[in-house]
Amino acid sequence: MAAGRWAPGLWRACNWLMAAFFALAAVVQVNDPDAEVWVMVYMIPAVLTLLVGLNPLVTGMNLGFWMEIQQIRLPHNSESRSAQLPGENQGSPGPPSPEEASCNPDHPHPSSGNFIWKSVSAIHIFFCITWAVGLAYYLLLHTQQNIIHEEEGRELFGLVIITAWMSLCHSSSKKPVGGRIQLAIAVVIALFPLLSWVYIYANKEMRSSWPTHCKTVI
Repeated sequence: MAAGRWAPGLWRACNWLMAAFFALAAVVQVNDPDAEVWVMVYMIPAVLTLLVGLNPLVTGMNLGFWMEIQQIRLPHNSESRSAQLPGENQGSPGPPSPEEASCNPDHPHPSSGNFIWKSVSAIHIFFCITWAVGLAYYLLLHTQQNIIHEEEGRELFGLVIITAWMSLCHSSSKKPVGGRIQLAIAVVIALFPLLSWVYIYANKEMRSSWPTHCKTVI
């Protein structure tokens, strides 16, 4: 296995971290003029990401791959399980079948895909991309200083982070972040917004030109 036994745990931890970030980002929108809109923009990925952290199979990932990352060896066919040589120990258990593994609480059986999760995430990704394109075009025409000093620039960064993470979660339905490169991307995305937030909060000079509603929360 490419990423080792720790891959599922690391993937879940990244999702919990991102769920916390999105929830915190939603909370600090209370003073924004468009608070209702931005709270929803962040709360939707917060809930979707938390669900992935609690159960990675919610994205509809492939059963065989989930068993692979859980270190479960599947038989090539049903006959290979039942057929034993005369001298073999009849009491020794063979590798579990998909049906048996699905009954194991440690290795839950994924459905063909959680339609609601995938639909909501796809719609939200499309919404964020559309909004991000509009903000990028506006900034291209009107930006006069560092993009992070523009409220629209900070909004754009938030939409990009949401889009990047939800796209990563959505793509896990085919192969859940099991490779080293994909896990590295997940870790970078998960740490970047929180570290950036700490840096911006500590940099009072950077926040001096921000509007009042951006200075009075956290």
